[in-house]
Amino acid sequence: MLLRLAYLGLTKTFTLLRLLPMTDRDKEIEILVLRHQIAVLQRQLGDIKVRFNPADRALLAALLHRLPRQTLRRLRLLVRPDTILRWHHDQLRQHHARMSQPKRPGRPRTIRSIRVLLLRLAKENPNWDYRRIHGELLVLGIKVAASTVWQVLTNAGITPAPERASSTWAQFLRSQADALLACDFFETVTLTGIRMYVLVVIEHASRRIRILGATPHPTAAWVTQAARNLVMDLEDANSRTRFLIRDRDGKFPHLFDAILADAGIQVILSGIQMPRMNSITERWIQTCRHEPLDRTLIWNQRHLLHALREYERFYNNHRPHQGIANARPLRPLPSPITSQAEITGLDIRRHQRLGGILNEYHHAA
Repeated sequence: MLLRLAYLGLTKTFTLLRLLPMTDRDKEIEILVLRHQIAVLQRQLGDIKVRFNPADRALLAALLHRLPRQTLRRLRLLVRPDTILRWHHDQLRQHHARMSQPKRPGRPRTIRSIRVLLLRLAKENPNWDYRRIHGELLVLGIKVAASTVWQVLTNAGITPAPERASSTWAQFLRSQADALLACDFFETVTLTGIRMYVLVVIEHASRRIRILGATPHPTAAWVTQAARNLVMDLEDANSRTRFLIRDRDGKFPHLFDAILADAGIQVILSGIQMPRMNSITERWIQTCRHEPLDRTLIWNQRHLLHALREYERFYNNHRPHQGIANARPLRPLPSPITSQAEITGLDIRRHQRLGGILNEYHHAA
């Protein structure tokens, strides 16, 4: 706008210089012609208003604001005299607003380390309100205003303590994951038409899968023996499991729950027709169907167990899982490669399982 205003001022100055050698008679004739042209323009426009950009408004206001209102009313203008005066008042108000702005900045922003600590305290203690966090800072020798604590939390979108104190089901399950197991049966059919029942157990915390077996006839004795095998595996692994989630399938005999209870594991039954209460197991069953079983022709029980054992090793030792930050159930993520030479000279080898259905990638030894 300033550049446009300077250009208009310069052009009007040259116009004024061009008018100096003209006689009064010539100027009066030109004024009459200009007034008539404005009248013609107004007649053609009708109710359409002429649009002025900010530079035009500033120039007209600067040229005409000193004229009396009576003189302005006698001039042939495209706008009303009151509009010219309003433009001038707007220019003065904007000028005073710019001059009234403080020359120095306001209070300095809270330093980053304190803001990070505030957010950490709010995250790790969801039942603390901002005054409780403010008190904890004072105990640590960090002096800030309570309003500063409130402002930092508000800017970060952290809700008040009563709302943060309520936990969701997902948060509850994560907090109890170390003590949770889940199990379920799923079915598959061999090429000979035999329906096979597979019993699987998954750990909520590590997502480790245990395939307890596959059989065409899941009798009470077979399921009971699977429970004993599970208890022995958990004892060997020093597991701290306290609860096991299962559905109300009739394949689970009463002795199945009794064996687990003797080992200190309480069985939790999911609701009727509520698969989401055992969602982690259901999601793994879907993955197992999608990755190996739907891409393999299963001949018999022995072939099925071979495929499942291969997938169990692949899943527990290599396949990344999003639920645990893309780590492997039995192996943490390795340290990132920081050497530019190693990145440039990558030598990645492929190891195939189940005839190429599953691919593992490793660095060359």
